Amino acid sequence: MNESTNDVKAVEKLGEARDSIVRELRKTIVGMDEVIDQMMIAIFARGHCLLVGVPGLAKTLLVSSLAETMSLGFKRIQFTPDLMPSDITGTELLQEDPETHQRRFKFQKGPVFTNLLLADEINRTPPKTQAALLEAMQEKRVSSGGEEYKLDAPFFVLATQNPIEQEGTYPLPEAQLDRFLFNIRVKYPSHNEELDIMKSVTSDFEPVVNKVVDGPAILEFQHVVRRIPAADHVIEYAARLVRATRPGEPDAPEFVKKLMAWGILGTGHTYRSWSFNFFGGSCTRQ
Repeated sequence: MNESTNDVKAVEKLGEARDSIVRELRKTIVGMDEVIDQMMIAIFARGHCLLVGVPGLAKTLLVSSLAETMSLGFKRIQFTPDLMPSDITGTELLQEDPETHQRRFKFQKGPVFTNLLLADEINRTPPKTQAALLEAMQEKRVSSGGEEYKLDAPFFVLATQNPIEQEGTYPLPEAQLDRFLFNIRVKYPSHNEELDIMKSVTSDFEPVVNKVVDGPAILEFQHVVRRIPAADHVIEYAARLVRATRPGEPDAPEFVKKLMAWGILGTGHTYRSWSFNFFGGSCTRQ
């Protein structure tokens, strides 16, 4: 069996795993088709997601339900104004050896050392604490006391943000926003979806979400995405589209030159999300 045949089977397996995850999510989540699609793209493309929506739209429930479908480490951080960077990454603790009585510092790992991290209401903490996630999200590691500590793979950050309450919140800096592959807008449910939600929360039925994928499987799916060949004309179109958003480019549209200060940076995340389009996903980046 040649390599191309193996890749075809791997893609089919990836599609089956995605369908299984969505099927389990449907036990607790009503609607949100586009939101779920973009989350799946981000996970298999090694990206992070920022979910923006008003309170009560089940953003946290969606992330926790997703964690239940995967045999991965899962931790949640409730971001508050008094949260410190060490509360996220970890801290150096002075410990005494019970035999030699010598004292030395030992790094106590924080909640960022997991596979799936829910950063709940990330904009409620000051920029100093928000910045604690920068290295972890980009480099997949944490630096402390002159040492580097590598995070376990796979590693995803799924953050939530409330767009309507401005008092006591801190806008995410551009460097932080750039770490997210998708800025997903969570909208109100439709009329029929809202009826289904009302029926589900007024019944005595307790759904059970089963685990359908594990860490090694997700890592393999991520490698499959990287191996998907992209036609030259698709790559050319992606490059021209990205470059057209930069006001300094001579071929940029006039409205871009007039209204935009900075264009898209051609990061690996930007282009990697295009690859997943070959699985039938949506690659719209907001």
